[in-house]
Amino acid sequence: MIEQLRQGLRGELVLPTDPTYGQARGVWNGAIDRRPAAIVFCAHPDDVVLAVACARSQGCLVAVRSGGHNVAGLSVCDGMVIDLSRMKKIVVDPERRIARAEAGLNLGEFDAATQAHGLATTMGVNSDTGIAGLTLGGGFGKLGRKNGLSCDNLIAAEIVTADGRLLRTSAGEHPELFWALHGGGGNFGIVTAFEYRLHPLGPALLVGSVLHAYDHAREAMRFYDRFSREAPDELSVDAALVTLPTGDRGFSISACYVGSPEAGEPVIAPLMTFGSPIESRLQALPYLQIQSAGDSLFPRGRRYYWKAQFLREISDGAIDALLDRYAAAPNHSSLLVFQQVGGAIARVPASDSPYANRDAAVDCFPIAIWDDPADDEANIGWARDLWNAVRPFSTGGVYANNLGDEGDERVRDAYGGNYARLAAIKTQYDPTNFFRLNQNIRPG
Repeated sequence: MIEQLRQGLRGELVLPTDPTYGQARGVWNGAIDRRPAAIVFCAHPDDVVLAVACARSQGCLVAVRSGGHNVAGLSVCDGMVIDLSRMKKIVVDPERRIARAEAGLNLGEFDAATQAHGLATTMGVNSDTGIAGLTLGGGFGKLGRKNGLSCDNLIAAEIVTADGRLLRTSAGEHPELFWALHGGGGNFGIVTAFEYRLHPLGPALLVGSVLHAYDHAREAMRFYDRFSREAPDELSVDAALVTLPTGDRGFSISACYVGSPEAGEPVIAPLMTFGSPIESRLQALPYLQIQSAGDSLFPRGRRYYWKAQFLREISDGAIDALLDRYAAAPNHSSLLVFQQVGGAIARVPASDSPYANRDAAVDCFPIAIWDDPADDEANIGWARDLWNAVRPFSTGGVYANNLGDEGDERVRDAYGGNYARLAAIKTQYDPTNFFRLNQNIRPG
């Protein structure tokens, strides 16, 4: 069967005996070390259909990989990896403001193609992230508060189902399956192409950033909570507890105005004038530069672990817990991140898509980053301890794309009242749970 697969592919089959296998099996998170029996690099949807048929006939465990950024390493397994990372065609229709993008694109490639026409849609914050996993889990980004999540801008998708059919889905074609793709993850098939609604943007946006000393972090965090919750849709405000190269800790805030830089100046002004920051910067930057600004913090191959939860506000109790636990961060790379949501995201009814946590203000999560496997326990333990300390102040919900390997109950927390509908759609399109290496929604 393997030889039939090799001969039928337009793409490439990589096996453990091949010289490129070591590189081919790697994913973004260096803490993940798995050895697939076969890696199928697809070049066309027909390759995906063929790979699915092969895996089903052999009873093979399947992982689906595009960008490979899943922190839990769900895009690689010891069975077959169906890899779409070489499927990178994109066609932008500037008149209709629509892009058709194959699933192997990362957001940097997508952004470059759409910005060539002065257009964009919500994508994530690391240019190396794949658009497929990002969109299927919801899709946060700096444009989200004005234009909605990545999945909110999805107008059609092409998908290979567990029984090997290639379907086009939209509001008028397989509408229940299409609904499930708006945040329901990789549970329902392998999406080979997405069609997105685009919006005029850029090329430059106003960005303001400040860094406050740790001694003033409490007041700065209270300010961030007020400022971000009162912000207009055009303003995206993220923040983080950070450790400087000197070992000193601090609290950074970064605001991006999605509109003309001139209109953004008075909106960002309160951030720039609050307190006595030890660093501050206000400048107009190309959108593509903004989108790749954090890349250096998250290179491929380092070891990563995080746990996330939503907050409706950053209360004094939460601030106390965060400052206390962040002080014990195990290394200079450790972060505590606030990623702002709300705005247009919050005005979509929770039942309109699987993404149910529309009422959250921020996603709050510690990120442990390290290199030596001997430090795994200390880093993972720190992140879990900080998450547990903040848990009493959370909504109980979680962003599916920020879930690790946390069990069925946390998957239900991501989807809330939409879980039963998702399970019914799963039963219809994947009754044997063939696609189960994801934040899994079980059939039934």
